[in-house]
Amino acid sequence: MFHHSELPETGFLRLKSILAPYGPIPVSKSTWWAGVKDGRFPKPKKLGERVTVWRVEDIRELIENGVA
Repeated sequence: MFHHSELPETGFLRLKSILAPYGPIPVSKSTWWAGVKDGRFPKPKKLGERVTVWRVEDIRELIENGVA
C-alpha cells in the first residue's frame, strides 16, 4: 500500500506516480482526466509538448482532504 508520506515535499509528479498501482490515487486514467476536466482533481502544468505534471503540494492536499 502506498503512503502519501512517500511523496516528496515539493516538486512535480507525472501521472504514473499519481495513479495506482505506483501512486496513491486509486482511479483509472480516464476517471482522473474526467476529474481534472470537471474540477475534482488539480489542473496539470505543461513542462513541454509531451510532458504533463502536477504539483506535489496539490496531490498532497487532494489526499489529505479525502477526495481520492
